[in-house]
Amino acid sequence: MINVNNLTFSFGGQVLFKDVNLKFTPGNCYGVIGANGAGKSTFLRILCKELEPTKGEVTIPDTVRMSVLKQNHFEFDEFTVLDTIIMGNKRLYEIMKEKDALYAKTDFTDEDGIRASELEGEFAELNGWEAESDASKLIQGLGLEESQLYDLMANLKESEKVKVLLAQALFGNPDIILLDEPTNGLDIDAITWLEDFLSDYFGTVLVVSHDRHFLNDVCTSIVDIDYTGIKMYVGNYEFWYESSQLIQRMIKQQNKKNEEKIKELQSFISRFSANKSKSRQATSRRKLLDKLSIEELPASSRRYPFIGFEMEREAGKDILTVTDLSKTVDGVSLFKNVSFTLQKGDKVALLGNEMAITALFKVLMEEDEADSGSFKWGVSISKSYFPKDNIEYFNDCHDSILDWMRRYSKDQTETYLRGFLGRMLFSGDSVFKEVSVLSGGEKARCMFSRMMLFGSNFLLLDQPTNHLDLESITAVNNGLRDFRGNVLFYSHDYETVNTVANRIIEILPDGGIYDFAGTYEEYIGRQ
Repeated sequence: MINVNNLTFSFGGQVLFKDVNLKFTPGNCYGVIGANGAGKSTFLRILCKELEPTKGEVTIPDTVRMSVLKQNHFEFDEFTVLDTIIMGNKRLYEIMKEKDALYAKTDFTDEDGIRASELEGEFAELNGWEAESDASKLIQGLGLEESQLYDLMANLKESEKVKVLLAQALFGNPDIILLDEPTNGLDIDAITWLEDFLSDYFGTVLVVSHDRHFLNDVCTSIVDIDYTGIKMYVGNYEFWYESSQLIQRMIKQQNKKNEEKIKELQSFISRFSANKSKSRQATSRRKLLDKLSIEELPASSRRYPFIGFEMEREAGKDILTVTDLSKTVDGVSLFKNVSFTLQKGDKVALLGNEMAITALFKVLMEEDEADSGSFKWGVSISKSYFPKDNIEYFNDCHDSILDWMRRYSKDQTETYLRGFLGRMLFSGDSVFKEVSVLSGGEKARCMFSRMMLFGSNFLLLDQPTNHLDLESITAVNNGLRDFRGNVLFYSHDYETVNTVANRIIEILPDGGIYDFAGTYEEYIGRQ
């Protein structure tokens, strides 16, 4: 369906990838991964002909229809939701508009009648009569109301626009779907619906995502951009990750029991080959894995930051008691009469309305006041907070990363701070970079470094995995999972929620809460 031949792309004198040869076929979903800046989005833009490669070519049959997830959330503000979705099939939308113009004419001629007949035939072939119901199914699956089909895009919230543009990309059964970060801004229910949709899709799907659970559920192959090359590996993200880690260990121990390592890897491949997958391509995937050789497996140049939280002192018996807290913003009730008590060892994932959760964090951190109710922290509790918006920590600040960290460290020596920052992938002259010009991911790593310096026994984190690459998300996940203290957090990353939380508190639409003791998967399967 898509053939990539001898593809090379350079930008500003830097080679992102060179001499790439790949083939993407129907019935498969390909997860495109790579470190930030490796060229994931650039690769998709080349595939959809938005960018010209420096060398080589991409060939796609003329009869094939490709759909791309749009990134400009304001592009369709003058159109209704329904029109925006149907624009996902450009030809169908053109036919509908031409039909409407013909039937609106007061001087309808015989020639107009012939043209209308031709359009009606093509309209039926493109399933035009089902277009509205298909659009309705898509937005309802993503969590919007059917009545919103007739709203103007300009009147939607940002989170709703994201869902409409995703529905546009999925509309009309395109042969090829290119999705760049489709889960950004989606709640977990919408992500689950998208996983189910893509798992059984007949066409060719390429997706860039930092959501590991999503990649595991939908992908039949991983396309890894690394070492200025692009290679394809059979299997989902978990298989790619585990095999790459094993290969790295083998490389480091090449002269130590090489034969045993090879047997270990072969056993690993066999176990993955036998694993049952919900994807309908499972049988063909197992056949390919059976043929996989050690030489074909990935060795990655990626570096993983270290995120680990150590407590300076253990928490006492009393942790946090919340009693009848209520908060209203701009006339909207975000939460009402919320009460809960946290016990030692609780790691709580918050679910529900983002505004309500952020407001609750701000109240608990005394950055804002509740309308009514109270809360009480235990006397032994020390807190570290990762806010959703960290702008106040960096804007108008001309400190270097090194000096910024020095503000929060008891040990002021450069040797200590450099050692600490090195684990967070800030090394060499990069520590002298001014914090105001850092990327979103770099600022997040600075915020985690700051939290780690405090030695707190209670962590509060509002969307900590935003702006992070897969390597950093994995590090955050591991750090929170291994932390021995209490955690209260909100995240869209399924894997982090499921492996860290032992308790779920959902803020309900009426402002109350549902309190559940157990993992996220147990919470989902409770009914």
